[in-house]
Amino acid sequence: MAQLRQEVDPGGVGLDAKALDRLDGYLAHLVDAGRLPGFLVSVARGGRIAHLTTYGLRDVAAGLPVGTDTVWRIYSMTKPVTAVAVLMLVEEGRLSLDDPLERHLPVFAGPRVYESGSGDDVRTRPAAGPIRIRHLLTHTAGLTFAFYHSHPVDALYRAAGLESSVPAGADLTRTMEVYASLPLQFDPGTQWNYSVASNVLGRVVEVASGQPLDTFFAERIFRPLGMTDAGFCVNDEQAGRLAELYGQTDDGGIEPITGLPLHGRPRFLSGSGGLVASAHDVHRFMELLRRRGELDGTRLLSPGTVDLMTSNHLPGNADLRSFGSRPAHDEPGNDGVGFGLGVSVVIDPERTQAPSGPGTFGWSGVATTTFWVDPGRDLTLQFMTQVRPKRSLRIFPELKRLVHGAVVD
Repeated sequence: MAQLRQEVDPGGVGLDAKALDRLDGYLAHLVDAGRLPGFLVSVARGGRIAHLTTYGLRDVAAGLPVGTDTVWRIYSMTKPVTAVAVLMLVEEGRLSLDDPLERHLPVFAGPRVYESGSGDDVRTRPAAGPIRIRHLLTHTAGLTFAFYHSHPVDALYRAAGLESSVPAGADLTRTMEVYASLPLQFDPGTQWNYSVASNVLGRVVEVASGQPLDTFFAERIFRPLGMTDAGFCVNDEQAGRLAELYGQTDDGGIEPITGLPLHGRPRFLSGSGGLVASAHDVHRFMELLRRRGELDGTRLLSPGTVDLMTSNHLPGNADLRSFGSRPAHDEPGNDGVGFGLGVSVVIDPERTQAPSGPGTFGWSGVATTTFWVDPGRDLTLQFMTQVRPKRSLRIFPELKRLVHGAVVD
């Protein structure tokens, strides 16, 4: 078990300690007000951790504090890990970004696109072209999530039993069959819609590598990087460090809720949101990307591939807000933010509603976890808690404001 530790005083890397104290105060207030159970926040510059704070509880009922060794459900922060796995296989020549998906998963041959109607009266047409690997990495494949309620295809996902993105009891192979049986929302490559695409990529990794997704992650990413707690399940020792999961109540408080079953290998290995990790693991992964594919002598990706991953790939160099009013798009924080291969990318800092340097990239999880890397400031941040909100907690913009306010050189 490896733990995160502060390595340098803030002033030694151009950060204002008093400003970072204000960051801690803001977050501690959320805990004291009952809006969060507890948190971990770390800020690093040049790869050295200059600020590390834990506060509050990982399990309120048991009175267990958040520690630097706490294990967290990182949900959609799994997606960048899946993207790295895909890009490793691209570099090895086992995949190409322009490969038609059907080359690796034949069940996706001949995709069809929604035209009109609903329920049993849906009308479709052949897609203008195939789904390609790059479309999955950029969420431009035309797939969706069942929990949206803004398009008739969302309802078809719910009717197919995909409320949690996977049919009850199904594995990756069976789930791909269900996804492929449903129409796309739009022609691949023409729009952006945050979706189940990373689950599809997880199956692509399995087929292209000849290994189960959890084995590939463990042998090719986690062990080489020293990510000692990362995985799709927890052992007995890790279970004692696992944070309780909470949901937001109607009055803005929190209450325990059921999360993914983590005791024992899951039947469905979700490349979209199935991982747990410690803060040490997340820091190691951020460092891999900040250092453009290499960490402590271990290179997983070339610098050029990481540069490609962290560049905007949306049609017309658009931002996320440009693609309609669906829930995944119409967030104020999406102004000026594009999307790369598995991560968001700041393309116009002046339009973002929180301070961000150009090229800042990262991603967040539904339990209010996040990480980002700001290459221009050589700055990384992670924030960990475990609250699934009913509505936006608006923590992340304030995090960015307070952290960037601490940069003094």
